Amino acid sequence: MKSISKIWFACTLLFSLAIYAQSKNITTETVKIFGNCDICKSTIEKAGNLKKVATVNWNKDTKIATLTYDSQKTSQDEVLKRIALAGYDSEKFLAPDNAYAALPECCRYKRELKPTAKKMEMDMKADHSNHASDKMAETKEATSQNTSQLQPVFAHYFSLKDALVKTDANTASAKASELSKAIKAVEMTQLSNEEHMVWMKVMKDLSTNAEKISTIKDIVKQRETFAILSKGMYDLAKVSKQDTPVYYQHCPMYNNGKGADWLSLENEIKNPYFGAQMLTCGSTVETLGNP
Repeated sequence: MKSISKIWFACTLLFSLAIYAQSKNITTETVKIFGNCDICKSTIEKAGNLKKVATVNWNKDTKIATLTYDSQKTSQDEVLKRIALAGYDSEKFLAPDNAYAALPECCRYKRELKPTAKKMEMDMKADHSNHASDKMAETKEATSQNTSQLQPVFAHYFSLKDALVKTDANTASAKASELSKAIKAVEMTQLSNEEHMVWMKVMKDLSTNAEKISTIKDIVKQRETFAILSKGMYDLAKVSKQDTPVYYQHCPMYNNGKGADWLSLENEIKNPYFGAQMLTCGSTVETLGNP
């Protein structure tokens, strides 16, 4: 019996140590996620759960979800993004309208975090001309907000590209640091539905690659990371409203002939992957925004 007790104690101790070792990276947080019913609960938890990485337990009465995840493998933002893409608003991320619209009728919760429209009574009191003026002003303001959110991101990206064209690693590092700050400053609630959905998919990679370029001074490695960064920027440019044309350009020679792409405000080719060595190598393959 004593031998069995010792074995049991040893196994229990080892199990406890294993749990402790794992728990050092485990984070548990609560966040409000909007929904209505048991179907919502199933969908929210399925969207947020990731085997051996994250689990979600949502209470339909309180609307509070308990998130438990390995902080070295994921983050609260990543869990909530997946839930938003499934159609459910949280305190940090709004679901795309088309994802919300695809929910079963019983699951279409009241979207408390969406901007509310002016009361109809107020609109009816205003005369037609004032009403039209107000609507124009609101549209202009909304457009300005959307543009201002992403404009700095694109502006700093183009500055980074120009530094690589000049083969200036120090300036490229500085411009990448500015790009990283611009990415973190974006308020997703002010983006259009299309921008919002793409932004949630590319934001992490954009931020990671911008920070990486900012911390290295090797022009070769900066260009390698810029090629990856440009993929996310292209996805974002396709759904963003551009005031001027943006040219999607391709260099067939980079990376041992595998090629790489980038965005430019100029149709004239100025290659960021080779600089002066092969400045005009490449071609414009697509024009985004206004022709």
